[in-house]
Amino acid sequence: MVLTTIDTAVFRATQEPFGPVHINCAFREPLAGVSCQWNLGSLKGLNMWMSNREPFTKHIRVTQFQFSEELMNTYGQYKEVLDLIGGASRGLLILGCLQTAEETWAALSLAKHLRWPVVPDILSGMRLRKLPFATAESEFSLCFIDLLDHILLGNSVKNWVSPDVVVQVGSKLTSKRVAQLLEDCAPHAYIMVQNHPYRHDPSHILTHRIQASVVDFAVIIREFCTPKEMGSWCKWLQVLNNMVEWEISFQLNADPLLTEPYVSRAVSQSLFPESVWFLGNSMAIRDADMYGLSWSKLPVGLTIDGLGTAIPFSGLRVVGNRGASGIDGVLSTAIGYATGSNQRVVFMVGDISFIHDTNGLTLLRARAERPPITVLVVNNHGGAIFSLLPIADTAPATIFRNFFSTPHDVSISNLCLAHRVKHVIVQTKQELETALLISQEGQLDWVIEIESCIEDNTACHRVLQQSAHHAVNHAFKILSMYSQNTSVKSDTLQFSVLKLEYSRYRIPLNAPATAISMKDQTQEAYREGFILTLFLDNGKRGYGEVAPIGPQNEDLLDVEEQLRFLVHRAHNMSLNYLISLLNNSFSRWIWKDIGIPASSLFPSVCCGLEMAVLSALAASSDSNIADLLLATDKTQNVPSSEVETETRPGKVPSRVQICALIDSEGPPEEVACAAEKLVEQGFHSMKLKVARRSGPLEDVAVIQAVRKKVGNLIEIRVDANRKWTFAQAMQFASHAKDCNLQYIEEPVKFPEDILRFCKESDLFIALDETIADIADQPLDRLSIFVHPKVVATVIKPSRLGGFERAALVAKWAQKHGMMAVVSAAFESSVSLAAYAQFAHYIDNKNLEAVRASGKQDTTAVSHGLGTYSWLRDDVIKKRLQFQVYPKCDRIEVDVDDATTILQNIEVNPDTVKPICVEAKINMYTITVNYKEACFSFHVMDTGINNQNGNIQDKTVVFLHGFLGTGNDWLPLMQALSISARCISIDLPGHGKTHVQKSPTIQNNGNAQSIPFAIDDQDKIGDTNFSIEVLAKVLCGLICQISHEKVVLVGYSMGARIALYMALKFNKQIAAAALISGSPGLQDPYMRMTRSAQDDALAESLLGGDLHSFVEMWYKRETWESLRFHPYFEKVRQERFKHDNLKELAKALTSLSIGRQPSLWHELSGCERPLLVIVGKKDSKFKKIAQQMCNCKVDQPKHEEEGTNQTQQITVLEVDDSGHAVHLENPLPLINAIRKFVMRTLTAAQEA
Repeated sequence: MVLTTIDTAVFRATQEPFGPVHINCAFREPLAGVSCQWNLGSLKGLNMWMSNREPFTKHIRVTQFQFSEELMNTYGQYKEVLDLIGGASRGLLILGCLQTAEETWAALSLAKHLRWPVVPDILSGMRLRKLPFATAESEFSLCFIDLLDHILLGNSVKNWVSPDVVVQVGSKLTSKRVAQLLEDCAPHAYIMVQNHPYRHDPSHILTHRIQASVVDFAVIIREFCTPKEMGSWCKWLQVLNNMVEWEISFQLNADPLLTEPYVSRAVSQSLFPESVWFLGNSMAIRDADMYGLSWSKLPVGLTIDGLGTAIPFSGLRVVGNRGASGIDGVLSTAIGYATGSNQRVVFMVGDISFIHDTNGLTLLRARAERPPITVLVVNNHGGAIFSLLPIADTAPATIFRNFFSTPHDVSISNLCLAHRVKHVIVQTKQELETALLISQEGQLDWVIEIESCIEDNTACHRVLQQSAHHAVNHAFKILSMYSQNTSVKSDTLQFSVLKLEYSRYRIPLNAPATAISMKDQTQEAYREGFILTLFLDNGKRGYGEVAPIGPQNEDLLDVEEQLRFLVHRAHNMSLNYLISLLNNSFSRWIWKDIGIPASSLFPSVCCGLEMAVLSALAASSDSNIADLLLATDKTQNVPSSEVETETRPGKVPSRVQICALIDSEGPPEEVACAAEKLVEQGFHSMKLKVARRSGPLEDVAVIQAVRKKVGNLIEIRVDANRKWTFAQAMQFASHAKDCNLQYIEEPVKFPEDILRFCKESDLFIALDETIADIADQPLDRLSIFVHPKVVATVIKPSRLGGFERAALVAKWAQKHGMMAVVSAAFESSVSLAAYAQFAHYIDNKNLEAVRASGKQDTTAVSHGLGTYSWLRDDVIKKRLQFQVYPKCDRIEVDVDDATTILQNIEVNPDTVKPICVEAKINMYTITVNYKEACFSFHVMDTGINNQNGNIQDKTVVFLHGFLGTGNDWLPLMQALSISARCISIDLPGHGKTHVQKSPTIQNNGNAQSIPFAIDDQDKIGDTNFSIEVLAKVLCGLICQISHEKVVLVGYSMGARIALYMALKFNKQIAAAALISGSPGLQDPYMRMTRSAQDDALAESLLGGDLHSFVEMWYKRETWESLRFHPYFEKVRQERFKHDNLKELAKALTSLSIGRQPSLWHELSGCERPLLVIVGKKDSKFKKIAQQMCNCKVDQPKHEEEGTNQTQQITVLEVDDSGHAVHLENPLPLINAIRKFVMRTLTAAQEA
């Protein structure tokens, strides 16, 4: 403290203005009256200071400069600092309190240049960021670590996070844990940059104090410093940050109560772009710093300008009034800020601070010329922050209450009433979100009071910190364990995928699946699906099963087209161990590596793929799925957490208890005898299907017979599968209340009746279909089902969409004291083996949750894997064993056996068909002569060989957009090749298609006299290369490749061509699917303007280079969504392959929408079905699609699965996509096109 203080004093005394300096000696923390020994660590770094004559803190002052010579002069002053920054291996950039937007953007450009981890304080302007799309900031060389405060809760991580150079821009850090980290890591190079000479060094560890503007400092660093690559330092911190963010989000969203941390999160997400968040001191600013959340999508209409940083997001302005007197006049200060800045202010403050400035309400009532203010008062009736500080554990209760908590009984409502200020009190999440929305949309001042209490706030913060602590330690353990694996890249923990294969299977069942009603059962029952095999570059394999069942709107053909797409995309993908974190890591991998939203995969496909990925990663680490997810260290004998079923020397067994499934068909006594046999085999838990007979009382009779036969020690579960009305369910409940049921699954048809059933019946409830129906956003919608009588969740991974979503639901259930029961859906031993391992993981997590809550109940859960008895055969030769093991008295499955099964699969040829392979793409050239021109089209063709029947009469022709090629359609062609012959064409000017003068003019007398020629004298403005001519030429090509009518699929420019052909050439075209297409421009002036614009673009293409043109082209607003797609770089690289700029320019101008005849007036007479496909983010073409529909007499319906479309024009809006739907979200497109093709061509053939 003395050294840094004297250094500052000497510098201030010897710089203008010269003069004496007063030294203040502040008290060191802790300020509480507790005894503690003197910390010898305060002497750290003194040896370095004593070994030379340099001051401990070096002060550098830089004046504003404008010229390069001054930059060179400045370099000398900065040399030591530049060398430190350039040589840093573990640099850390901290953004403190920044005052202006210019400072914020300069700091951001500095972060982009350094590529260091960035820790933004809540007052930096970058803690709450708004991104245009949900994309990784790492794509822009940025690594924001928003939650370093909670990352440091992990014991092992705290020692690892040790930067060698710290650069801090701006002062006043909110987080004490971050400040403590900097102090603990001293001595290290600690550089602070501020544009004033005043001191801010509370830990007295600064080594360099630079007095300069952030803008000037950023310019110098960018000009003279080349930083080193950070390697795993950045990546690991980002992984830890993501893990903490996921855990905090889970805890806040899973808690149905309105908590103070949730308030900060809700406010950060509800703020309008033009608003300012003004924070009070104490808990208000700390909660905002710890739990505020950046926006994932930029609001429409908000422009971004970042001082040339080319970083596509903006920061939300946050200000505060901190300091020793920050509590005084804080409301008045916020009002003054709103008046001075002329911005709408949302002011969040605690009740004590608010009450200290009740006179500020007078200013609210006066309502001067200023924007409105929303005041949020978090009223916990005292000073809550002290309950989270050490003083709470040391001070006597009376002293703590009277002098620290300072409880009050002031009515904020009455205060507002007295000052005639609008007041509302909120007690639930929904009430808060509604109040925030209404208050910000209106022009009135609001005071929103949030009811809370100190005890609940303390408990909530402790839960959040404890869960963050566990999450960080778990993630860090995975990083540490697998970084030592010599077969993976240590920085990324990655493997490469060589290929993905799948085979189809058909297994006979002993009886129909129990989801089928008794009257619908047939004599023969089968289970059908697919087995996936994932091959890694390390020689390991992973296996998964895709088995669609039930009402998820999946069938085998739906599923297989997605599998074929995945097989095509799987080549050279990478896998990493971070997928095992289950914190949206698998969904992120699907998005980043496969290039599709995880939500676009059918649940069974997503589950099977995740199963294959996890089993491949487990095989690569010589472990199993459970150990992989638990991060069990295989070098130790005992896992980190284990449900102990028995004790054997040297090994802790890993087994899962099983619940039997009874075929409930037959009279009560017959079913009871079957149950008795199951008990004799070793089952202590069994489930019966109900609601399959003529009435509930018949089901009651069966259950009574079973209970009488097996006794009261056996657990009985029943499942109604949502087949009863509320009255029927209540009739069952009233007669079965004495049957000692463990629970009933889904007793009522409608989810809204579940809680009513809980209140009016004596039975306990389990959720099943309810969970599957809301798998996409389970936490937001499951909160209403937190009830003492809802005691279990039945988790079917294949219905939920995989293990990641299943684990989330299980975590939610365990948080609320419910059982998490893993259940199969009549899958083969491949899935059963994976589910057994996953169930073991869930059991371990349940044990952790029980221990964390302080409860003693560790009763094992019996999981719903008893469907194995329904399988008459299996897909593998060695089936998974369910048996009673030594020293046990019940049926279990051994996790080690399940591991062996899944890693040593030997396929049963009697049930599994040969491996399905990718369609072979035939590439050839077709020549079409038209007048003086010869078109040499490059064609890609999947052919007519098909594994699922004859598809010779079903042909789909794909037409790409400008700058595209036929390659753009390959993933779609692979997926659709099981249903139709797929052909893509490089249009003239693109790819490998070329147009030249015909060497021999072949004129058969039938050709129309439309002049067409391309020669060196053609000018860009000529119109002889028209859409009319190209349509005729393409019809000639189609006649050569198919004798039947074809379906056209076109995108953008290709869609316009396809529409023209569908309207003009009925003999060749059966239908057309138009992706982001238009019938043209109706206004002649607009056509002329557009033609001129496209001519100018074509001239720029010919006068420049392709690379610059492509860059310019994709900066257009049309491609905003595509620019943030993970495959965008691949798209750009494909566009750079065009080798004939002249023909490309000719295509741009000749096929311009400005030269295309308007087709609007012809739509009303369209005789061919049209499927108009647009992305939901593409507002322009959504409007065009609706206008196209309005041209028809019959009003169209939007495309929905399972509905018959009779209209000629059908519209499909595809989620998570903009203009380039086929590139951004292809799977819904594939499914819609296949059904459209089948429906259209079948109708045409019948006609």
